[in-house]
Amino acid sequence: MIAAIKRNENKVFTSSDMARRMDRISDAFGLKDQTDDSFIRNLPFMAEDATAGAENEFQAAVAGKRENIDLARVIETSNYYRNLVEQARTGETPQRRVVALERLLKDKDGKDWENSWVWFPRRVLNRFANQVFNEDLKADKSISASEYRRDAACFVFEKNGENQVRVPVSYLLKLALADVIGDNFGVPKPIKAWGEKMLAHFSNDNSSPELFSFYPVKSNDSGRLGGKLAGETLMRFLLTQALVAYAGHKFELNENGQKVKVFFSATPPGDQKRLNDLISDAFYRELFMSPCLSGWDRGEDKKEYMSVCHKVLSRSQINAVTQLKEAGIINSNLVVLPNTSNISLANNGTHISLGSLKLSRFMADPGSGFTALDEKYTGDLGIKIWEHFLPLFATTYSAAPHRLDFQSFHPERVLGFMPHELTHTHLRMIWRRWKKKAHLKIMGKSLTPFGPVWLDRLIANIFWLKGDFVPDGRLIDYFTSVMSTFQSPALNGSLESEADLKKDLTEMGVFDGRMALYQLVRLRKYYQMGYSGFEHRYFSVFEDVVRDMGKAADLQVLITALAQKYIYSRQVNHAMIPDTPDVESERRQIFFCTAIGVPTFFVKTRTRNQFLAKILKNTAKTRHSRRYAGYTRVLVHEYQRALISLIQTEAPDLISALNCESILDDLDNRVNAPKTHAAWGRITQGILDGSGKHKPMSMPGRQFNANAEQYYGQTLRKAHVRQGFDLLGTAFEQIDLWARYRDPSSGQALGQILGSQDMLKFLKSMRQDFIDETCAPETLKKFIYLMVLVISRDMKSWHNA
Repeated sequence: MIAAIKRNENKVFTSSDMARRMDRISDAFGLKDQTDDSFIRNLPFMAEDATAGAENEFQAAVAGKRENIDLARVIETSNYYRNLVEQARTGETPQRRVVALERLLKDKDGKDWENSWVWFPRRVLNRFANQVFNEDLKADKSISASEYRRDAACFVFEKNGENQVRVPVSYLLKLALADVIGDNFGVPKPIKAWGEKMLAHFSNDNSSPELFSFYPVKSNDSGRLGGKLAGETLMRFLLTQALVAYAGHKFELNENGQKVKVFFSATPPGDQKRLNDLISDAFYRELFMSPCLSGWDRGEDKKEYMSVCHKVLSRSQINAVTQLKEAGIINSNLVVLPNTSNISLANNGTHISLGSLKLSRFMADPGSGFTALDEKYTGDLGIKIWEHFLPLFATTYSAAPHRLDFQSFHPERVLGFMPHELTHTHLRMIWRRWKKKAHLKIMGKSLTPFGPVWLDRLIANIFWLKGDFVPDGRLIDYFTSVMSTFQSPALNGSLESEADLKKDLTEMGVFDGRMALYQLVRLRKYYQMGYSGFEHRYFSVFEDVVRDMGKAADLQVLITALAQKYIYSRQVNHAMIPDTPDVESERRQIFFCTAIGVPTFFVKTRTRNQFLAKILKNTAKTRHSRRYAGYTRVLVHEYQRALISLIQTEAPDLISALNCESILDDLDNRVNAPKTHAAWGRITQGILDGSGKHKPMSMPGRQFNANAEQYYGQTLRKAHVRQGFDLLGTAFEQIDLWARYRDPSSGQALGQILGSQDMLKFLKSMRQDFIDETCAPETLKKFIYLMVLVISRDMKSWHNA
């Protein structure tokens, strides 16, 4: 009984509690009794206070003949494959399963094998790279005498009488950097020292390579940091391309028929989905889950954690079928059961994290009066405010255009994890509008696929049912944000809210208490992360990293500062945005409608969400719904315009202080002319270029999605490389003066790398060869040294700040 009372006290804040807490926090920050101008300057996340970093998830592929590719070799030599063949021979398993798997392997021959590992002779690694590899094979890297992991034998094998190493591409990048900086022949000391610090940033826990910022960027006195963050991201991307090229030569990958590519691509590859439909969940994990060699002291434990995530997500998608039936979306027992293996962890996105130096400083000082509970209380409220602005970001700054054919339009497939993210009411509304958007009707009667693929294709051909086009397929195929329960809201400001919700969801079979709570915007707690701020997890692919990612980050800072203004000026409190599943779902549905391209959504006319009501009060072209009594019909486009108007009306002081006038002008163009200015429009045009088609719906889904994969891996990858070179040229101009006159050790390193050769001339001479992938190995090594030197300057500035 006492425990229950304590738990409830931890959850409920009265109006007087809120007022007293905010008084105390404002006192701690020096925000009470300030002039308007001083109040704005002292808010967290304002000019010179905001910091940002990014984690980028890349798509990796290895092109080559079937006999040279690790993924094909592992499948063909596995007991799983052999047992399947034997079961088919004895009639225990349908022969078509073996035929389908064999056809897939044949189709991939000579093409890209997404997320395959690579193999190479161990002798090609120099002493330092070997040392790094051996260290990462330890069961516990914090113990110098630790034994090897139990699965250490998975990363080595023998071929042609020679020891070979086999690792995922994510780890290949780290080994390549270790090999470059570990060269015994004249590696400059600063390059070696800073290169070793960079190794820890090559870390991944999902299928694809992940790389997080080498250093946070900081807003200047004008408040803008987006350009810096985009530049830092492009430098990491360009370094990644150089390491791929270096490994191709030095590790004899090219010689052994393995061509590695790393690029931005958000949705799981079509052929990997195909393979997932043919194998078990356990075998899928064996083939694709990261071994977590880098980034964690106990990598094997982290690998097991990722297996838990995959099992839970696979179970959750099956549980979603029951939710759809309870929601009335599935009205019979005729369903296409999802595979027991879920592929959503192969989604790739970019996470942008914003930090506040002020909040972090106050959290570090026990005498500041700002506690972990205060951080959670204000952070949760900031997130609730923030979620109303998410429709400004989905599809506008990043996107993952995707085509769905009619035969794919089973609700249990296309609605993904939304049954666990939205209430049944909003789920039904979205599904009805989505079917209308996709024109899934025959003679006025709504129709979805029956199940047998041959029948669905026949119906689609006879009645010209083409399916649909989705501006951002990643956001509907990934568990972006779990929904709170009635007893355990996630964002009510109490310290135990997340743990309580995870417990409830675990009991419901939706989640696992060991997993991090999935949220679109996640609080970064000082005692966990070393800084206080927010992680934004909804970005897919940036068509132009500077134009899209940079401006998105600047807008994030502005909206975060606006949320702080609302909180500390007492304009918005927790009670105004109730912590109930229906209110939570009501605001998040708008985000999903934006990602799908559904043009309208419905809100209770007397919604209890006062902040949402405030936005809707100034939203044009709303009307009472004729279908849903007590609801108001709202256009997504008009809601977006109302958000822009709200920012302009209520934050002119912030806009001026953060120099964001041009950011809002750009946002206005993205919202009002999406086909030419929004990310989804530009990426879609890039996918269609050269196809002879002008609209996504004029192309079969499988062809459009295949064209998209080719566009990401070829056209867009090279465009991002060119962007990186443009920025690097500017950086070379700056570092040449800096190295020669302000940092003698860097000047000496520059002389060791290039001798008397000019940096800019070197860059110009090798740029096209690099883009054409014909750079000589020695040139690549020099280029990597120079990139480490350029990046180290900013790393050093951050560490010395």
